[in-house]
Amino acid sequence: MAGEDGHSGGCVMPLRPAVLGLNVDPETRCAHYHSPRDVVAIRMKCCNVWYACRDCHDALAGHVAQQWPRAERDVTAILCGVCGAQTSIRSYLKSADACLFCDAPFNPGCREHHHLYFEM
Repeated sequence: MAGEDGHSGGCVMPLRPAVLGLNVDPETRCAHYHSPRDVVAIRMKCCNVWYACRDCHDALAGHVAQQWPRAERDVTAILCGVCGAQTSIRSYLKSADACLFCDAPFNPGCREHHHLYFEM
């Protein structure tokens, strides 16, 4: 049953942000990372722009990337390319390599690159 605003009252996902990168597909895979599990994009600290990966940022942004500091772990900066859900850095780092909303598997190898994005 629709409410006064015309919506059914279910969960409303925010509009999916544009994700920049090289050869980015609809689920945020790019020229650098394109396995079935490479479906995580990040809002970069330095420019507040969503990128498929740091290599894409470095190729396109024209400035040096910055890490998210520990004090900003509650900032929403992670995007699931499968369902479009956005989550905090803290939630992403605690996740078991899967989206907390749709359970899409994330690449466990991304852990090797956390130091490029987040102050560890």
